[in-house]
Amino acid sequence: MQTALVWHELYMWHSTGNHAGLFAPGLQIQPGLHFENPESKRRLKNLLDISGITEQLLPIKPRPATDEQLLRVHGADYLQYLQGLSDRQGGDAGDNTPFGSGSFEIARLAAGGVIDAVKQVLRGNVRNAYALVRPPGHHAEADRGRGFCLLANAALAAHEALAVHGLERIAVVDWDVHHGNGTQSIFWDDPRVLTLSLHQDGNYPQDSGKVEEQGAGAGLGFNLNIPLPPGSGEGAYLHAFDEIVLPALAAHRPQLILVPCGFDAGAHDPLGRMLLHSEAYRKLTTRLMLAAERLCDGRLVLCHEGGYEANSVPYFGLAVIETLSGLQSGIADPHLSAMRALPGQELAEHQRQWIAQLKASLHSPLLEQPERYS
Repeated sequence: MQTALVWHELYMWHSTGNHAGLFAPGLQIQPGLHFENPESKRRLKNLLDISGITEQLLPIKPRPATDEQLLRVHGADYLQYLQGLSDRQGGDAGDNTPFGSGSFEIARLAAGGVIDAVKQVLRGNVRNAYALVRPPGHHAEADRGRGFCLLANAALAAHEALAVHGLERIAVVDWDVHHGNGTQSIFWDDPRVLTLSLHQDGNYPQDSGKVEEQGAGAGLGFNLNIPLPPGSGEGAYLHAFDEIVLPALAAHRPQLILVPCGFDAGAHDPLGRMLLHSEAYRKLTTRLMLAAERLCDGRLVLCHEGGYEANSVPYFGLAVIETLSGLQSGIADPHLSAMRALPGQELAEHQRQWIAQLKASLHSPLLEQPERYS
């Protein structure tokens, strides 16, 4: 079966306004580009096109998420607030989430694209899928936007899989450099959805993502945060996967794996201080594909999140989509050799100890008694 690709030109029309990085311009701040602008995403799609990969993927034409689908996660007042601003000149969805006229409709289309990707995978029409959507979603909470995210794309798709497709267990593996706070809050007390977030310790949001945040009630132990120290490279990420992520997945036995796929842990990203490169993302994808094959018939959906270095992100995305599809473009990543040569790519002893302490602090039945879930 093929790999599917979700794409729509309107994703590139979502506006974050005339900012200088994160700041609105003024008399002391020269106008510029917001970090979350279309360039890295458009260049990824263009690279897929010229490589010949796009034409070998199954295209999914997304449909906007419906009110019924959105209300499974988001409050009616919040949705009305977004619609009102979108109908005028835009505004801010909450915490550092500016958007322009029409962006709420585009956000509906992004959420709907991830939902449609999940539907195609669960129906067995495709093996896996990549949703190249915008705006991103993993920071959005039920009643406010955060960190450039208006709607909780992955969480909305997970709720659709639970409510409509009858799934009982889902895993969300978030490797964006920033904590997946929105997904965490939405499934905080829900053991059906195992949420794992690998992120840079203390980055964004600074008030979330600690190892102590492990869920509540029936969901206690089903929210696992893996905050890695700044400067972590391929070795630390793969070790954290092998020590924590893969055992937890094996114990939970998900029927679907969702990945909020941020590329801002890349070595050149302006909003992260990690060292990943395209081959590291290829290896992470391979590990998840093997886990999905063992646990849930290969059902794997990735949805695009962060990644703000427009020159390197397209090659990270190409590596991931080549791995998902088994296709080879023949295009070499021009950044790879320099990124691999950066000091810190190998697993350092302090990182090994850090990850061991994280694992010891995760009081989850999935890790403490994995045989109960195997």
